[in-house]
Amino acid sequence: MTMTTTSMAALAAQIGNQISSVFSQSTTNPPLSVMVDELSAVASRKGRVFVHGVGREGLMLKALCMRLFHLGLPAHCVGDMTTPPIASNDLLIASAGPGGFATVDAICSIAKSSGARVLLLTAQPESSSAAKFATAIAYIPAQTMADDDGETSAAAVALLPMGSLYEGAMFVLFEMVVFKLTEILGQSPEAVRARHTNLE
Repeated sequence: MTMTTTSMAALAAQIGNQISSVFSQSTTNPPLSVMVDELSAVASRKGRVFVHGVGREGLMLKALCMRLFHLGLPAHCVGDMTTPPIASNDLLIASAGPGGFATVDAICSIAKSSGARVLLLTAQPESSSAAKFATAIAYIPAQTMADDDGETSAAAVALLPMGSLYEGAMFVLFEMVVFKLTEILGQSPEAVRARHTNLE
């Protein structure tokens, strides 16, 4: 099927509107504020940031980790060969969109027992098995596999099936976080670009 520029733009707008609707929902502690507060605090205490998630959630967190490094924060992806041990000054950002995963729960437990702060991203804060390890929760009210029961409208499923809405919202949220942190940390565009790898 050949798509015109107009039809591609319309499809992109539909997806963008679905993601935007996630952030128009009222929450007690908006996820942007929670994330910016936690990351500002870890920067001020000279701690490190660790990120962990599984599947596409993990990919979104790896993208965030890259940008945090560009902002001058010591940031690490759990599982990399060069990831140091987590300590009490540090922050783990973990995602469990549907509420919990055995691996995410285990890593959050280790971080908490090491004295680190644990920021949990989830769409299911009330039923999350990982929530008991969290010192802060960023609630992203988007559909995940946990509430994809096949009864969603055909149009919504065709656009963003399973957990895609949650994962798309993560990407947009992280871009907002980076935008806010750039100002808070006083990072110029030149300084951010200078930290980008040249081994490509």
